[in-house]
Amino acid sequence: MVISREAKYVSEENALEHVAGYCVVNDVSEREFQIEMGGQWIKGKSCDTFAPIGPWMVTRDEIPDPQNLKMWLKVDDLRRQDGSTKTMIFGVSTLVSYISRFMSLQPGDIIPTGTPPGVGLGLKPPVFLKPGQTMKLGIEGLGIQTQKVVATS
Repeated sequence: MVISREAKYVSEENALEHVAGYCVVNDVSEREFQIEMGGQWIKGKSCDTFAPIGPWMVTRDEIPDPQNLKMWLKVDDLRRQDGSTKTMIFGVSTLVSYISRFMSLQPGDIIPTGTPPGVGLGLKPPVFLKPGQTMKLGIEGLGIQTQKVVATS
């Protein structure tokens, strides 16, 4: 979700008043940084080019129920992830309210909300992205992204 106006200590009942709209975020993770280098997981999600956003933001009034949108991800045309926002542990209102108790949310802040089932790390054996592969992902009503995996030096 994208925040529309400052939110501090917002109730769940008023939380959506602080949401401008919704967009797709590809929650890319560098598992080597997360698993082999110890510590917090955030370092595996903070690399340059990670978390691409878009292709656009859809305004809140255009999405009647943000808790009922289909989500999917393909790697080289093979569907790896498939799900719905209805399976989110915490809904949009709960997340905005909860986060606003610990930090001020400002206009333009983006809160990514989760990943559908099928993450490569959870497969047996685990499957990881490789240079040259193409990821294509989307959320119903919010658009589709396409990214090519490249190696960094």
